[in-house]
Amino acid sequence: MNIVTLTTDIGQQDYFVGAIKGQLLSLNPNLTIVDITHYLTHSNFPEAAYICKNAFKEFPEKTIHIIILNFFENKSDNLLLAEYKGQYIICADNGILTMLSNNLPIKIYAIPINHADNFLAHTKKIATIIKDVTSGIPIEKIATPTTSYITKNSLRPTIFKDSIKGLIIFIDNFENVVTNITKEDFDSVHKGRKFKIEFARGEGVEVISTNYLSVHEGEKLAWFNSAGHLELAINKGNLAGLFGLEGFNEINYQQGKSMQNKIFYTPLLINFEPSGL
Repeated sequence: MNIVTLTTDIGQQDYFVGAIKGQLLSLNPNLTIVDITHYLTHSNFPEAAYICKNAFKEFPEKTIHIIILNFFENKSDNLLLAEYKGQYIICADNGILTMLSNNLPIKIYAIPINHADNFLAHTKKIATIIKDVTSGIPIEKIATPTTSYITKNSLRPTIFKDSIKGLIIFIDNFENVVTNITKEDFDSVHKGRKFKIEFARGEGVEVISTNYLSVHEGEKLAWFNSAGHLELAINKGNLAGLFGLEGFNEINYQQGKSMQNKIFYTPLLINFEPSGL
């Protein structure tokens, strides 16, 4: 069974998702196509990396993952095809691949494209590549190995002796917020000390819960989700909306750097009891 996943930022209001699936099935009717999401935030690469990384790891070897995110952001001459952890990823050359893989060594191949082609011409090219891969043709005969591609670094939290500074990378449909702080990051500084997770106007949480039911309805909580990331929520409430929390946005981030570091997204700070007290 050949599995192909689709992760995109194009939504489902028009015909594009259906057309892409039609292109794939026209060239290989035996494909199993799985939708991961079609609602990636255009300018939130950390969100895309978080979603893809944690979804992809649950699929069997040889699964082919298509990522369509900011497809025309850069005028690269290539799409990229990568072998990563026994699976394949096809995406634009815009940095999402290196952010997803944390810049670990992976095999990357270039797929030449014509900038004059429209969006569906590019996806038809992807469908053709997938047909060849699933037919057993060696990748070296399909695409050209390359070491020239755009890189983006994963946005890691800043870790100090008595604090951790992070940011929100994802806000789900319930307006729970996921941060870029992992349990490993937290444990490296915590060491049994008291702490406060601060996220808005002095609001915060001082306890790590095991799940949403650890607190009463309407109370704030913090916990490490199934992906190992620190998540903040209100039991049966809407944390992000209530406190005006905003996720990372690369466009705003770049504007902030050029405007005397003005912040355009919500920072998050964990302060620990000073060492030695």
